[in-house]
Amino acid sequence: MKHLSLSTVALSLATLISGAAYADNHGVGACLITKTDTNPFFVKMKEGAIAGAEANGIKLQTFAGKIDGDVDSQVQAVETCIASGAKGILITPTDSRALAPVVQQARDNGLLVIALDTPFEPADTADATFATDNF
Repeated sequence: MKHLSLSTVALSLATLISGAAYADNHGVGACLITKTDTNPFFVKMKEGAIAGAEANGIKLQTFAGKIDGDVDSQVQAVETCIASGAKGILITPTDSRALAPVVQQARDNGLLVIALDTPFEPADTADATFATDNF
């Protein structure tokens, strides 16, 4: 249940910050990019994000790495989100340093970027971070 709430809170935050632009169902409102689609944590996160998006009238695109550590798929996903006109990205970065340049490109294009589960390095790469200290 905690996993569902995390995604819903992040989507709600994105909705509040960007306002009505997210409610336009003619374009992509937000993107969720997870490390994989096989890890149960990310499966639940995706389910929660989809439910949160539907409840808030947000059009959501989802992407995931093919395997854990698949930086290239996440880079391509961020680039797709930029090109599709998304207003925000929720991402669990598989490599918080390697993804920093493409995330900066997204922010330079006006997208709100929220890191989930894993903070970026440096931390200010994302606009916000929702993560726990697992150590």
